[in-house]
Amino acid sequence: MILYPAIDLKDGNAVRLLRGEMDQATIFNTDPAAQAETFQAQGFEWLHLVDLNGAFAGSPVNGAAVESILKRVKLPTQLGGGIRDLDTIAFWLERGLTRVILGTVAVKNPTLVKDACKAFPGHVAVGIDARDGYVAVEGWAETSTLKALDLALKFEDCGVAAIIYTDIDRDGALGGVNVEATADLASHLTTPVIASGGVSSLADLRALKEVEHTGINGVISGRALYDGRIDPAAALAVLRGE
Repeated sequence: MILYPAIDLKDGNAVRLLRGEMDQATIFNTDPAAQAETFQAQGFEWLHLVDLNGAFAGSPVNGAAVESILKRVKLPTQLGGGIRDLDTIAFWLERGLTRVILGTVAVKNPTLVKDACKAFPGHVAVGIDARDGYVAVEGWAETSTLKALDLALKFEDCGVAAIIYTDIDRDGALGGVNVEATADLASHLTTPVIASGGVSSLADLRALKEVEHTGINGVISGRALYDGRIDPAAALAVLRGE
C-alpha cells in the first residue's frame, strides 16, 4: 500500500484545510517545493498535490508552485484541482506530472473522463469527495445528489488508474479515517481505491492495511505528517507490512 504525502496549495503556500473550508487554512510551508524535497528525502514514493484555489476557480491557479515541485523532485506526482479539460491534462503531463485527478468534471462531464482515459491511458484518476456519502463538487462548496459509489461505477470500464475517495467531514480534522466506508466502496469496484481524509495515527494506517484486500492500494496523509503525529519511517513500514 502506497502512502501519499499531501501538499495542498493555496496562494502559493503548502497548507492544510479543516473539513475543506478555505478560511480554515493552516500554512505549513511557504516553499512547497522544499516540502516536496523533504518528503522525497523521507523515503516516500509518490506525491499528492491539490491546487485548492484552482478547485474553486475551475482552472489552474498554483501552477508556478506545481512546476517548481516537478523540477525539484523526481517522485511520481499526482495533481487535482481545477483540471477541467483535455488541454489542461496534456499541459500537466507534458511538464512531468504522472497522474491528473479529475473531480468536479467527473460529475458534470463524465464523458470527458472517458475521453481522457483513452487519450492518456494510465494517467487519469478520479477524485470522489463525499459528504455523508454524497459527492461534493466545486472545491467541496456544493454537495450533489449523486452517491459516491454510483459515480465510481460509471468509470469501471474506461481505464481510470485509481479512485481517490475523501471523506470531507474527516479531512484535516485528525478524527480517524473512515475505514468502513472506504473499504465498502473499494469492495464494489475493480478500480484501485486510495483512501483520504482524517488519517491521524499509525493505528489508522494499520486499520487500512487490514482491509487492503478490498482493493485499497493507497492512502493520503497531510496534517498528521506535518505536525508529527505520524512518523514517516514508521508509517512506511506499516504499509509495507513490516
